[in-house]
Amino acid sequence: MDIRKEFEGDRLTVHLDGILETTTAEQLMQEIKPELKSINYLVLDMAELKYITSAGLRVILTFQKKLKSKNKITTKNTNENIRELFDLTGFNKILNVE
Repeated sequence: MDIRKEFEGDRLTVHLDGILETTTAEQLMQEIKPELKSINYLVLDMAELKYITSAGLRVILTFQKKLKSKNKITTKNTNENIRELFDLTGFNKILNVE
């Protein structure tokens, strides 16, 4: 998976390209976890994300817990399949899904 980061003040936008599964979820965790101390908002741009597994959901939940508040994570360009997954799992209640 390709991960590209953009900082804007206290907001980090992460562009995800590929599949978020066990191996790439760990890669995402290693890339983003250190940044969580210096940001207040995380935007996950999913325009090029094809698929997400439970390992990917677990990483997003970890990010949400580290930011210590609901609605501090936004997903942008979320495709219909991932949006349905968020609805089924309740992630749509802890994330801003666009």
